[in-house]
Amino acid sequence: MSIIDRVDRLTRLAGRNRLELLLFRLTSKQIFGINVFKVREVLKCPPLRPIPHSHYQMRGVFHARGQTITVIDLAAVLGQGASKGTPDEFVIVTEYSGHVQGYLVQQVVRIVNLRWDDIKPPPAGIGNANYLTAVTTLENQLVEILDVERVLSEIVGLAVEVSEELLAHNVPDDDIPRRIFIADDSAVARRQMMRVMDQLGVEYEIAENGLAALEMLKAYAAEGPITKRFAMLLSDIEMPQMDGYTLTKTLKADPDLRDLYVCLHTSLSGSFNDSMANSVGANKLVAKFEPDDLAALVMSVVNVGSALTSKEIRG
Repeated sequence: MSIIDRVDRLTRLAGRNRLELLLFRLTSKQIFGINVFKVREVLKCPPLRPIPHSHYQMRGVFHARGQTITVIDLAAVLGQGASKGTPDEFVIVTEYSGHVQGYLVQQVVRIVNLRWDDIKPPPAGIGNANYLTAVTTLENQLVEILDVERVLSEIVGLAVEVSEELLAHNVPDDDIPRRIFIADDSAVARRQMMRVMDQLGVEYEIAENGLAALEMLKAYAAEGPITKRFAMLLSDIEMPQMDGYTLTKTLKADPDLRDLYVCLHTSLSGSFNDSMANSVGANKLVAKFEPDDLAALVMSVVNVGSALTSKEIRG
């Protein structure tokens, strides 16, 4: 499939509340899933070179297409024992949050096309120690969709501090509400965004999926102009029940909500993202997770004369 065909295919999914999942297994019969948008390729496990003094869940590195790729053992992350890293296992090479990352798995099952409204939040009561971002049922079997953003954050680490140079340009505009609405199903992503907003002095309200966000925004719009309450919506794309594309398309079709500035904040990589964001009417698309880039975008909406980018401010 050519890159143009791939862009066209993925763009047609935008706003239709659908996703494609790559399904795989680790050391048990349990099936796990990851959004195909985050997957660059799947390889038979190559020889892995250990990294001295690295995280114990980091199995090693290998070279592919002129790039050195680190490999995380997903079985070890989930407490299912260590994988062997043998040639009959697989490495899922992903690209998201500005990182190219390999994940070692035991078996790749297949790719399935599902509706986001068939994807549900993790069951209540399972605690915060799990790595689930959502679940679904396929052929009477539970599929656990992993929060790979959390995996990357805990093992590789991600910055959350806004630079002093950027904060120096944080000049409030009294005519614009310093309050935004955040929609994101990942607890890690929410904490990252909340930390940035706290540094900017921007208030926020949060929903954990697109459907909840839509219902809350409709309720607020019934009380008065939505742009008087929130300066913008900052929404993830991958969310249970309603994805960010569908949320944006629905908002822009609603006379009471269409004037709200919408930024899609996504870990997904690829040249097709801008096309998909434009097709549903989003005002902006920003990649996760660079604190200065996110802060600069929010400042450009809520502040006086803060249309500079983070790169321009840093010189």
